[in-house]
Amino acid sequence: MKILVLNAGSSSQKSYLYELKKEPFNEMSPPLWEAKIDWARQEGIAEIEVKSGNQKLAETRTSESREKAIASLLDTLWQGKTQAIADLSEIDVVGHRIVHGGEKYREATLITPEVKSAIAQLAKLAPAHNLANLQGIEAVEKILPNVPQIAVFDTAFHANLPLETVVYPLPYDWYQQGIRRYGFHGISYQYATQRTAELLDKPLESLRMVVCHLGNGCSLAAIKNGKSVETTMGFTPLEGLMMGTRSGSIDPGILIHQMRSQQFKVDELDTILNRESGLKGVSGVSSDMRDIQTAIEDGNKRAKLAFDIYVHRLRSQIGAMLPILGGLDTLVFTGGVGEHHPRVRSAACEGFEFLGLHLHPHKNQNSPKDADIATTESKVRVFVIQAQEDWTIARECWHCLTENRS
Repeated sequence: MKILVLNAGSSSQKSYLYELKKEPFNEMSPPLWEAKIDWARQEGIAEIEVKSGNQKLAETRTSESREKAIASLLDTLWQGKTQAIADLSEIDVVGHRIVHGGEKYREATLITPEVKSAIAQLAKLAPAHNLANLQGIEAVEKILPNVPQIAVFDTAFHANLPLETVVYPLPYDWYQQGIRRYGFHGISYQYATQRTAELLDKPLESLRMVVCHLGNGCSLAAIKNGKSVETTMGFTPLEGLMMGTRSGSIDPGILIHQMRSQQFKVDELDTILNRESGLKGVSGVSSDMRDIQTAIEDGNKRAKLAFDIYVHRLRSQIGAMLPILGGLDTLVFTGGVGEHHPRVRSAACEGFEFLGLHLHPHKNQNSPKDADIATTESKVRVFVIQAQEDWTIARECWHCLTENRS
């Protein structure tokens, strides 16, 4: 089965073609073709990278609509030097990462007009992502009108959170209106937890685990008995940890104060909290942890402050999950920052020596991938897991499609 995966971000589009033949899919199969569009680095410019086998393509184009960009990208899949298939008709199914699935969608789902409508309605809770996801679906409908499409929801992993985690301390009728905690990054958590259990050769259900998904967006999840029992993101992806451009959790009274004293409008606050805060807002340098580290080395005090706040909040939220789990067997780092920034990992772990957690300095610094970086005597295992959201989406598509055909 050839599965095309589309993973849309607010300013990027990642695409992969996988071929899955038979279960079990314990080891990740490398994609036959992979491509990325990045609109974030240069205003008005789309940077395109494509890889198929040993062939690579890199070019820049004048920015175009997501629909046209996806069509152009798929051209490289079946023609030119990065061709991976003879014809687009070889694609059996297309899978999409959908950030917000609300209360209804708790598993991978065949996309119908009803599902599309729900994704559009939920865009008010994740506007930067759900609308981009929807544009990808509609682009594929025009290019591959007879190919089934499947939605894989980031919120599904957290579908069984306990009620005391889900309900905010607000008037109860707000909860009945759907204002509740959902949690995100679920596709990443699903893979990271399963992969860690495989590497430990232990049942997932036996592990008390905190997983740190650290990228431009950041969140934590506490895993017990194989299920998510707590997570830091909530009603929207804005809650929780300090992130690249998002504030994370703050005193809501600040917003009331600013609306009254500075006459801020809702859209202005939305932009500030989601795009102008976090590492970028405090440092004044960048939302990228690589740039923050460089600025710190150059003596930039605001960059150092941004890093210190980031680590403080990360430690604090990890610590808050310990009593819910009743201890900690494994701490996992994944995502762009979690995988590639040893200084973040070591700083995050420094506060937990009282648990008997000890990092191995050399292993931590040595670009680990799917590896335990704790010392032999450490009572808590610490893993770095390479994020594989797209491979997980492909597997979910296989299961969804085969179940619907049976």
